[in-house]
Amino acid sequence: MPAADANGVRIDYESLGDPQAPAIVLIMGLGMQSIAWPDPFCAALASEGFRVVRFDNRDSGLSSRMSGGGSAALMMALAAKWLRLPVRAPYSLDDMADDTVGLMDALHLARAHVVGASMGGMIAQLVAIRHPSRVASLTSIMSSSGNAALAKPTAAARKALLRPAPRPGDVEAVVEHLVSLFGVIGSPGFPADPAALRSHIERGVRRAYDPAGTLRQLLAIIAAPDRRARLKRISAPTLVIHGVDDPLVPLEAGRDTARSIPGARLMAIEGMGHDLPPALWPVLVEAIAAHCRAAG
Repeated sequence: MPAADANGVRIDYESLGDPQAPAIVLIMGLGMQSIAWPDPFCAALASEGFRVVRFDNRDSGLSSRMSGGGSAALMMALAAKWLRLPVRAPYSLDDMADDTVGLMDALHLARAHVVGASMGGMIAQLVAIRHPSRVASLTSIMSSSGNAALAKPTAAARKALLRPAPRPGDVEAVVEHLVSLFGVIGSPGFPADPAALRSHIERGVRRAYDPAGTLRQLLAIIAAPDRRARLKRISAPTLVIHGVDDPLVPLEAGRDTARSIPGARLMAIEGMGHDLPPALWPVLVEAIAAHCRAAG
C-alpha cells in the first residue's frame, strides 16, 4: 500500500475505483486496520461509481506508531472518567479527524463522502464538525455521540474488549483472542462463517498487530468529550446505520447520534451486531451509495 504524510503522521492507504469519481473515505474503528473494510465491500462501492479510499489510522496497521499510554494509564483514565475528571491521552479523536483531512489533502480530494464505523464513526463526525467544507456527506455506522450514559456495552462485551491481549509474537493466540472477541460482539442474526472469520483475522494479525497502539486509541475514545452540542453544527447530509443487536454500542447510542445531527436519518438493522457481516454487505453498499448519490 502507498503512504502519505498527513497531519505530520505517516498514513498507509489504498485507493480503489476511478480516480476521477466522487470519493468515499472509509474510517475504521478501534484497533482495526484498513483491510477490516472487506475487499468485496470496497469493490462493490467502487462498482457503484465511486473512488474508495481506505486507510490505517495512526497506531494501527502500517501507519505511524505514537508513544505513551499503557495499562496503568488506562486504569487512571477509566477512574477519571467515572469521577467526571479530565482524562489524559497521548492524542485525541480530533487529531485523528485531522489525520483524515490531511490524507484528503495529500490525495488532492477537495471533498469526499466520509464513512466511519465505530471509533471511525466518531472520527467521521469530527471531520464533519471541524472541516464542514470537505464533507459531501456523512455516514456514521455503529457509533455514538459521546453520550456516556447511552454508549454502555453489555457486561460480556466489556469483558471481551478489556481482556488482556496475548503477546504480539504469538500469532495463534492473538487470532484466538480476536475470534473470541468477534464471537461476543458480532451479529447474532448473521453469524460469521468460522473459517472465513479466522482467515480474515489471521490476515490482519500477520499484516500488523500492536495492542499498545490499540490502547492509545482507546484512551483517545475515553478522553473524548460528549459531542452532542457540536453535532448540531453538522450541515452535511447524514446517514446513521446501527445494529439493533449491537452489544458493544447499543442501538440507543445510534438513535441519540441521529437525534443530535440536524436532518440525520437512522437506519436500524435487525440482527446486526458490532461488525460488518458478509450477508449485510449488499444492504450496506446500497444504502451508502444511495445516500452519497442523493447528497451529490
